[in-house]
Amino acid sequence: MEATVYILRCADGSYYTGLTKQDIEGRIWEHNNLPLEKSYTFKRRPVELVFTETYDRLLDAMAREKQIKGWSRRKKEELIALNYEGLPAVSRRAHLIGAM
Repeated sequence: MEATVYILRCADGSYYTGLTKQDIEGRIWEHNNLPLEKSYTFKRRPVELVFTETYDRLLDAMAREKQIKGWSRRKKEELIALNYEGLPAVSRRAHLIGAM
């Protein structure tokens, strides 16, 4: 069963990271149209899809979603830009080591 990890850019400029087993276009439609007042994206509409990764195993997708959610805004932006080589340089750990 495939699962997709995705990042949305919200109208306020923030990012939302999620995971879905459904069609990604349908999931984005839900973020923009369903009346889920308590959801993060409800008051930040419209949202725009800026990144996806698809996994064959749900557990792999869940682990990746959790990893990305822990990242800084800058690191997420490097991922969105597909700058994989730049990810280590913007990690929090790299900044802490560089400060020592």
